[in-house]
Amino acid sequence: MAAIQLARSASPPSRPRWVLIFALVVMLVTSLPYLLGFALQGDSQRFTGFLFGVEDGNSYIAKMLSGSAGAWTFKTPYTTLPQSGFGMFLPYLLLGKLAAPPGLHEQLVVLYHLFRALAGVLMIFASYDFLAFFIPSEALRRFGLILITLGGGLGWILVAAGQGQWLGSLPLEFYSPETFGFLSLFGLPHLAAGRALLLWALLEYLKLMGSRDALQQPGKTALKLSLLWFGAGLFQPLAMLVIGYVIAIHLAGIAIWQLGQKASSRAVDWSAWKRTARLAAAAGVLPAVFVVYNAWISLGDPFGKAWTAQNIITSPHPAHYLLAFGLLMPYAWLGGRYLLRLDAWKGWLPVAWALSLPLLAYLPVNLQRRLPEGEWVVWVLLAVAGLQGAAQSRSVRSKAAPLLLLFPSTLLLIAGGLVTTLNPAPPVYRPAGETAAFEALQTLAVSDPVILCAYDTGNALPAWAPARVVIGHGPESVDLARLRLEVERFFQASTQNAQRRDLIAQQGVTHIFWGPAERHLGGWDPGTADYLRQVYQAGEYTIYQVLDAPALALSE
Repeated sequence: MAAIQLARSASPPSRPRWVLIFALVVMLVTSLPYLLGFALQGDSQRFTGFLFGVEDGNSYIAKMLSGSAGAWTFKTPYTTLPQSGFGMFLPYLLLGKLAAPPGLHEQLVVLYHLFRALAGVLMIFASYDFLAFFIPSEALRRFGLILITLGGGLGWILVAAGQGQWLGSLPLEFYSPETFGFLSLFGLPHLAAGRALLLWALLEYLKLMGSRDALQQPGKTALKLSLLWFGAGLFQPLAMLVIGYVIAIHLAGIAIWQLGQKASSRAVDWSAWKRTARLAAAAGVLPAVFVVYNAWISLGDPFGKAWTAQNIITSPHPAHYLLAFGLLMPYAWLGGRYLLRLDAWKGWLPVAWALSLPLLAYLPVNLQRRLPEGEWVVWVLLAVAGLQGAAQSRSVRSKAAPLLLLFPSTLLLIAGGLVTTLNPAPPVYRPAGETAAFEALQTLAVSDPVILCAYDTGNALPAWAPARVVIGHGPESVDLARLRLEVERFFQASTQNAQRRDLIAQQGVTHIFWGPAERHLGGWDPGTADYLRQVYQAGEYTIYQVLDAPALALSE
């Protein structure tokens, strides 16, 4: 019963001032390469605002741009497939409503990075709160927070050895924000915000086990859990599933533990378990509605179904996870035993979550690499708990010293960002002539223009102009594999005009964009086509309007 009483009385302590200072310093350091990128852009090059994952970054700005144009539901500009619109990417749509011409693209990028800075601070706050709930030592909390925020795996060793594509992929810390966390702080604010709400939701769940406030106002605590749970899903839908899974496995594990206690004639507290399960189930109703809604979109909506089929994010070889978490494992083993001895009810949550890593990483779903969201936090927590268990020993610092090997990867990422900005090149930078042509599309007297262009052009264009493209984004361009071949064929000199007109009619194309990327696909000159009229020309970039309005064919 002592363990149960400890679980009931525990609550996160107040957050010290140094956490805010640390968070601000981290977000300032991560902003330096972006500030440099803006400073270095000039008459010939425009900075996109992104250092990695530029293709997705352009899609986020495109979503914000649609929000600035009045959209309240998500419709991707990267396909010509008719869409009904649905409730996803709401944070980006809302952010877009804070911007207005002129200088719209620059405003959207600045808003994005303000969002990144705020979300990063929240993620660091939530990580500290989660650590503090389990770890009494302030010094170990500080070390744990630094490790959660700036730590990575041992993948830097592979990079240093020239084995960056070992077993077919980069080390996880260089491309998987859900596995660690620094990449979210560096460039993916919705993931950082989603993790913050995920951790705070699980802390509210732990309060349901019997904290004083929860006992006095259980409905209020359950409502707070529900809103945090739902909010996590608005930023990262899979975070909602992770929260539900962690709660379910925690309740199941505690039930099994209590059955074992009963079999050994020890006192158990089923009333606390039942109250916790009942309140958690009530809190899960709102998130469950959103999960059902997302499932309906993925399985029933034509665009959602096609998008889901193309959105494949698989986990790398298991050896990469061993490289990522292997150094933490002996520490985590000791920490798990320490927490379970101290308080089985509370300690089982991080232990069960950490043990679930193989299951979550290799569940046979199309987004399996996304499911270990937050695993780095609990593995670091368990490792720090292992050091906490040895806190009476003077050798704690020496025992923690090997964990310093988990920081070089982050230094490489920051250095890589600085090098990228110092060497302006696509896709991080775009030619100024190209972006001027993109912006010229906003002046065309055409409602809902559909642009046919090369894939690389199509990825950037919707971030600068409110227009749809035939192809331009991996998951969001429906039937991408086929259409990419057809677009490439469109610009080849050997293609018959009848074939080009068929593609124009099928996709409802209103304009042809012709620049260096399109010329690279083939030698055809759109200026020779009698069904096109030049409406823009500057330098290497020309825009043609389709004369016979084939967009009508799409609506018929």
